[in-house]
Amino acid sequence: MAFFRASVSQMVPSGRQGTNGTAINGAGRTKRKASLGNGKSYQDLDDSDDDAPLKKRKTKPTADDSDDEPLVRKSQKPIALKAAQIGEDSDDEPLGQKLQNQKAAIERKAEKTAKIIRKTEQVEAKRRKSRAQSDDDDDDEPIARKVTAKKAVKKEEPSKAKRGKAAVKQEEEAEEGDEEEEYQWWNDPSKGDGTIKWTTLEHNGVVFPPAYEPLPKNVQMLYDGAPVTMHPDAEEIAYAFGSMLNSAHNVENPVFQKNFFSDFKEVLDKTGHAKDRSGNKVKILKFEKCDFKPIFNHVDAERTAKKALPAPEKKRLKAEKDEAEAPYKYCMWDGRKQTVGNFRVEPPSLFRGRGEHPKTGRFKKRVLPEQITINIGKGAMVPKPPEGHKWKEVKHDQEGTWLAMWQENINNAYKYVMLAANSDIKGQSDYKKFEKARELKKHIDEIRRDYRKELKSEQMAERQRATAVYLIDQFALRAGNEKGEDEADTVGCCSLKFEHVTLRPPNKVIFDFLGKDSIRFYDEVEVDPQVFKNLKIFKRAPKKDGTKSSTASPRLR
Repeated sequence: MAFFRASVSQMVPSGRQGTNGTAINGAGRTKRKASLGNGKSYQDLDDSDDDAPLKKRKTKPTADDSDDEPLVRKSQKPIALKAAQIGEDSDDEPLGQKLQNQKAAIERKAEKTAKIIRKTEQVEAKRRKSRAQSDDDDDDEPIARKVTAKKAVKKEEPSKAKRGKAAVKQEEEAEEGDEEEEYQWWNDPSKGDGTIKWTTLEHNGVVFPPAYEPLPKNVQMLYDGAPVTMHPDAEEIAYAFGSMLNSAHNVENPVFQKNFFSDFKEVLDKTGHAKDRSGNKVKILKFEKCDFKPIFNHVDAERTAKKALPAPEKKRLKAEKDEAEAPYKYCMWDGRKQTVGNFRVEPPSLFRGRGEHPKTGRFKKRVLPEQITINIGKGAMVPKPPEGHKWKEVKHDQEGTWLAMWQENINNAYKYVMLAANSDIKGQSDYKKFEKARELKKHIDEIRRDYRKELKSEQMAERQRATAVYLIDQFALRAGNEKGEDEADTVGCCSLKFEHVTLRPPNKVIFDFLGKDSIRFYDEVEVDPQVFKNLKIFKRAPKKDGTKSSTASPRLR
């Protein structure tokens, strides 16, 4: 209440006389009573009402007090919302059925699109053919008549004023863009045609990993509780195992241990095994007696010290490494600078593999220059190999897109140094691959019609093929291929085995197998009744119980 009294007194103009003859803002400090409309003054109001509870105060509701009422009471009609707006479906259709309906709608749309594309291409082909015929007919036309026709066409072209400023500006920008545009490798017909890929090629070879540095004399592997010293070649393999003791998934794997110790023992036999502190020969025969913890503790201390380096020191080391590798990061391909992808040769290490790989734990040997073949232009300078070494071979294969090549010792696979993914050649191969995928949408309706027809074919081979294409199309299964005994037992649609497929009538199929990179694929799907019938025919039980899956679980025939 005091706030309102002060406000009223400030609103009275200075020098105005009160009813009692005293000035409000004069020398006298007395103030008149401000009068209210009912003849009472503000001073006559009882201030004790300020201390009373809100419920006991004598207040009269006004029109503005209605703002405190709930909105429901104010508005007679509730706000109407649709079921989709609050995250609920307007119908009781199951989610699975809804997804199937959506998929069917997508397939119908794809079928319509394919028909439209084919029809459009046929029309364009007819137009091109008619144009070619008209051009041939024009060859016999007199030159004077041809010139007159060209002038008439030129007159028919709308002027810049008629086309509008926006259209003219767009055309000018397009012309400028064409002049400044970079090399469009995707429009070059000479690339990716399976013949000559380059005319000139220059590069600096590959980067080799640093040579192995023997462990300090106070860091030694323990055999049967006693420290032993070994030849650097054997110690390098022990170092590879000891440095990954923190990877229990690998070092505790019996297959990993067996393969590692086999390669380790082979090198030990060549180098004379180990020696104790007295110089006596110690023959290492059992993996269980080997203790690699001293090696792991040394490697772990080095890792910790490297992480603890100050930021400027880390930055300096990285800059030195980048400077040393800079000449190998790029090559000159037909006079254009291109980025090289994997220009580093893999360092020696223990092969891990993916999943239950039968060769996990094998030692990946150090790659020497004598194993590497260089591919370079005839007129280019051949990169120098490390001191005291020479290249296996120098080729000038203009049909190849690789810069260097060697064969690794685990799977006897060839490793290639290629251009980076953002280079012209790599982009060309990807472009062709995706263009082929785009081409599929023109024929997808015909493909689906054909394989659905062949699902009931009397030829078993056609029925098998149709079933496989159905599974690939409907459930995005990988095709798969045959694997050897020295490869991971991963499968795809065409190499499924008996135990990978479970059938549940009337039409449910359960897939459970290891796919690419040994990643498990599990899915329960409902298939076409004819597909279910075919799978039941193809599925053959193992000959004997308890035998290995590789012999007792034939693939679906």
